Amino acid sequence: MELDAARLLLSKMGVAPADLLTEPVERPQVPTFTDYIPVVARAVSAATARSYSSYWRRLEAAWGSRRLNEPSPSEIKHLAEESRAQAVVRRNAAENFIAAVRCLYRHAVADRILTEAENPALKVAKPRRLPSPRRALADHELIEINAAAAETGDDPYLDTLLLRLHTETACWRGGVLGLRRRDLEETQCLVYLREKDGTSRFQRCRRR
Repeated sequence: MELDAARLLLSKMGVAPADLLTEPVERPQVPTFTDYIPVVARAVSAATARSYSSYWRRLEAAWGSRRLNEPSPSEIKHLAEESRAQAVVRRNAAENFIAAVRCLYRHAVADRILTEAENPALKVAKPRRLPSPRRALADHELIEINAAAAETGDDPYLDTLLLRLHTETACWRGGVLGLRRRDLEETQCLVYLREKDGTSRFQRCRRR
């Protein structure tokens, strides 16, 4: 039991048991936020970079010349609250800021710049997420939307077709924008949808 606890502690510190038998190796200098943010931005997916870019810019503006091991958990929490207070849409600004900071520090731990125990972002709790205001449309609301689309606009046929696709497949906007002709399987009335976060699926549709 004690041996397992020791192994767990070493793992959290980023130290292998074999490291205890060798001469200590001098660790590289911890980079500044200005130096390291572009490294992480290149390593993550394009979607993640877009989601976190505004928070990383705020982080760089506030702490650009500081090294990753300098800010305390309290400082990170304070900057997250500032981000929430200054955001136009404040709902999840603090939560998203902390997620962006955690992403940065996860890469720093993976790159062996910091150990798990030195990661201050893990000591900052995310704010409690508020219940989503989203709800399903009532039948009469859906009828009204379809009627408005069919009677107005530059291309009522296309508008009603898109509404029908969303209604029958519950697809995201990205699934529609990424749709190609070869994604339609007419024999079984299937449509192949490629949606957010790289997910994809076949969805059945009704024939007209």
